[in-house]
Amino acid sequence: MEHLWIAIVLISAVLQTGRNAGQKHLSGQMSALAAAWVRFGFGLPFAVGYLVWALHWFDLRLPALGAHFLVPTVLAAVLQVVGTALLILLFRLRNFAIGSTYVRSEAIIAAILGTVFFGEAVGPFGWLAIVISVAGVVMISVVRSGVGGFALVGSVFNASAGVGFLAGLCYALGSFYIRQASLSFGHPNFAFTASVTLVTVITMQTAGLGLYILVTKPRDFLAIARLWKPSLFVGVMSAFGSMGWFTAMTIQRVAYVKALAQVEFLFALVVSILFFRERSTRNEMVGMALVATGILVLVLFAK
Repeated sequence: MEHLWIAIVLISAVLQTGRNAGQKHLSGQMSALAAAWVRFGFGLPFAVGYLVWALHWFDLRLPALGAHFLVPTVLAAVLQVVGTALLILLFRLRNFAIGSTYVRSEAIIAAILGTVFFGEAVGPFGWLAIVISVAGVVMISVVRSGVGGFALVGSVFNASAGVGFLAGLCYALGSFYIRQASLSFGHPNFAFTASVTLVTVITMQTAGLGLYILVTKPRDFLAIARLWKPSLFVGVMSAFGSMGWFTAMTIQRVAYVKALAQVEFLFALVVSILFFRERSTRNEMVGMALVATGILVLVLFAK
């Protein structure tokens, strides 16, 4: 059970890779907000199914949802939606590649937040693993985006970098509130508490973002209905991936989950090489090696 979170994160990273590919396909045929809503709206029934399974399998009942649970849950839901909105904003900025690279700082942001504000101190090997893996991800992002290293460093204070950092901050902070909400029940069954948290968060996001689209761009739902099959695929991948992320963040510290989640970039590169016949450069291979090294240090030595 001690290392169960590792397997859960690896599976979730594979599912998220599939979700991202599906959303990329949808984003060319519907608005960015509609593509974002799809992952919540189509994923909600499967999240509810996970909760029903947990209640039946473990013979449990729904707990009372007090302020100690609802406050961090609302904060998590809002922060995830804001983070998504910031990523959408990045697409409209000239230096999207720079901003999206700075989003990769999420793991380091999570480690700092956990140490300073949430009582989740990261040990020396944990910091080493996080820094190595993030450095590898940034190297891969720089190569793929075509942004020079000097341009990246010199653009710390531009709008794209700021938006990227804010998106990373929102996602990292939201993850801590997810963990806080799930642990607030004080129940030893992590599958049960994670499923309650997941359904509550996705319900809020589906209703909130859906209402915004209905008021501002109601025709977006026509595009969603027309593309229901790929939308369903995104929803399924998102729901099962979120089940994994929520469960892993209930079991393990957020910073370590975020660090191991960098393996998603290795999966994405493998897919591009095997299925799209893309060739990796030497710098990309170095970046992949750094990510793999950071993950090994995290799994073998971090406590």
